[in-house]
Amino acid sequence: MDAAYRKVNGEHGAQGSMYLEEKTNKTGVLSCIFSLKEEVGALAKALRLFEEKGINLTHIESRPSRSNSQEYEIFINVDTACSQALDEVIDGLRTQISGHVHELSRNKQKDTVPWFPHEIHDLDRFANQILSYGSELDADHPGFTDPVYRARRKEFADIAYNYRHGQAIPMVEYTKEEKDTWGVVFRELKTLYPTHACREHNRVFPLLEKYCGYREDNIPQLEDISKFLQSCTGFRLRPVAGLLSSRDFLAGLAFRVFHSTQYIRHSSKPMYTPEPDICHELLGHVPLFADPSFARFSQEIGLASLGAPDEFIEKLATVYWFTVEFGLCKQGSEIKAYGAGLLSSFGELQYCLTEKPGLHTFDPEKTCIQKYPITEFQPVYFVAESFEDAKEKVRKFAGTIPRPFSVRYNPYTQSIEVLDNTQQLRNLADAISGDMGILCNALRKLE
Repeated sequence: MDAAYRKVNGEHGAQGSMYLEEKTNKTGVLSCIFSLKEEVGALAKALRLFEEKGINLTHIESRPSRSNSQEYEIFINVDTACSQALDEVIDGLRTQISGHVHELSRNKQKDTVPWFPHEIHDLDRFANQILSYGSELDADHPGFTDPVYRARRKEFADIAYNYRHGQAIPMVEYTKEEKDTWGVVFRELKTLYPTHACREHNRVFPLLEKYCGYREDNIPQLEDISKFLQSCTGFRLRPVAGLLSSRDFLAGLAFRVFHSTQYIRHSSKPMYTPEPDICHELLGHVPLFADPSFARFSQEIGLASLGAPDEFIEKLATVYWFTVEFGLCKQGSEIKAYGAGLLSSFGELQYCLTEKPGLHTFDPEKTCIQKYPITEFQPVYFVAESFEDAKEKVRKFAGTIPRPFSVRYNPYTQSIEVLDNTQQLRNLADAISGDMGILCNALRKLE
């Protein structure tokens, strides 16, 4: 689940926050997490380092460390104007307090390529560098004053926090109240899919009902769905405990891994959620990840993000917003919805196909700079000719990203190959030559 801003469309069939960071949170803010021993005065001593350097904390939150029962983890935001002073504070945290510090949001050397995962198990390295914890709710969250719901959310966060690549995703025994909430959303959205959803979504949905337990009275399990997706396109689900940065979330897509929540929205408002929940993931995202063309398109966005400068991550995040989350596509003489933010929002799924919003042809160069509101239905949507056409456009757009190499995903080793030397290019040429031989042989047999 990517770093999210709070998208509140109101209570009339609205879908809450999506996956992409609000731009005002992406520029002008530095973030880091540091660990402190659980002892009297430890936090005060750490905060004194910030005070002495004149650094104003714009956000701070804490929780017990799950890796060390004797420590607490502290997440902070500060203004970028404090960058140089923050260096000194970080040194102080490491030397004077023996804190473990993880910087989340800056590159110290302008021309240095940001780190990115090369092997699929590398996703474990950042999966828990979350910017907000799943059990910590904002004061305006429907479940904020519900201690039972908050405790339940912590259970889901703990499952994801302890998960590692290669493990089976733990099964969850959902309560009757949670199933009832799912049932309301499932029932309402299913009435709109035949007329509003793209054909790929409608083709896969019955298969999910047949093989993955999609029913009005049952919340499907992530492990069952992940196995189904792997058999279709190689995509898989990974539980996530909170909000990932856009860079980390998009990096998962490069490996055909989708970071998914496992909890459900509060029962008091079944048609509203202030953050992505399992209704959004399973009803909005999952069906399209079973489609080969859409899976390739999603992976192209992920591959384009690897090693990209921060300003291009922001552009790719915006492209993701207007496609995977709020995308429309042409199908014959009609326009249909394929974005998960639409397919999981009863209200906006109806609205997007009326004459009220503006429609533009999908062009990554233009889409990536489009402004968008976060508290209401989108006034503008981008329409793709097809998933294949969108994929090729994203691939060309990725070619404009200033990085000194290209990348390729190797599905056999589940790793990223950096194409920056002649041997790598020879290996790629050999692979292409082999595939071309298979294609030509197949074409001859069809003649």
